[in-house]
Amino acid sequence: MRLLFIGDVVGRAGRMVLQNELPQLRKAWSLDCVIVNGENAAGGFGINEQILNDFLDSGVDCVTLGNHAFDQREALTFITHQPRLIRPLNYPKGTPGRGASLIETANGQRILVVNALGRLFMDALDDPFAMVEQEIAACPLGEACDAAIIDFHAETSSEKQAFAHFVDGRVSLVVGSHTHVPTADHQILSQGTGYMTDAGMTGDYDSVIGMEKEEPVRRFTRKVPGGRLEPAAGPATLCGVAVETDSHGLAVKIAPVRVGGKLSQARAEFWD
Repeated sequence: MRLLFIGDVVGRAGRMVLQNELPQLRKAWSLDCVIVNGENAAGGFGINEQILNDFLDSGVDCVTLGNHAFDQREALTFITHQPRLIRPLNYPKGTPGRGASLIETANGQRILVVNALGRLFMDALDDPFAMVEQEIAACPLGEACDAAIIDFHAETSSEKQAFAHFVDGRVSLVVGSHTHVPTADHQILSQGTGYMTDAGMTGDYDSVIGMEKEEPVRRFTRKVPGGRLEPAAGPATLCGVAVETDSHGLAVKIAPVRVGGKLSQARAEFWD
């Protein structure tokens, strides 16, 4: 299968580049499934139902979240009836929504999508290693699903790398999100799982991790806030990772994707 994961969409600039570029990428690359992290889509903090529907209409199959999952309070309600929107699996018991979803493609293939939140320098939640272990044991690759993708939303590279090795050979792709900077370590691990420490954000890179520069600089230099953090509104780059899997659901090809904006461009050349 041909899978595309797109990193954290930040504000209007990120939404626009996603909605402008994804339909043609989906067609040109004959993509089977597109997953997008949408936790910063609504003004940089959370997601609302209209934005979610716009993403789905643009060709997104599943939207993952993270530590800003419920910054828009309406998400507490609409997440309960939208199986293609998932929040981190390791939120406490009773949190609205679900942490995993089994997506069926147009060809009838089944893709398990799991969202998990790291614990280093993040809110203290349940153990993501143990929680994901339960999920992939209940839906094993090659039996209950044809591909499995995990969005590991975490602060540190070490925790993301350790997690990827923990599930190597049992999922198709582990991709990190949250830090908003694309890493150069896309690879296929020894047991066949595709991996990238961070997919990067889909937003304006003339910014501080997607936000207008002045307020973050003020906070670092003066240690006092002067106003709201606002998403940068310049030309945005769509960032992500592309993976092709074999008949067993393991990765055989992987490439970074960067389209538009000011970053150097990168495409899945094996599909062009």
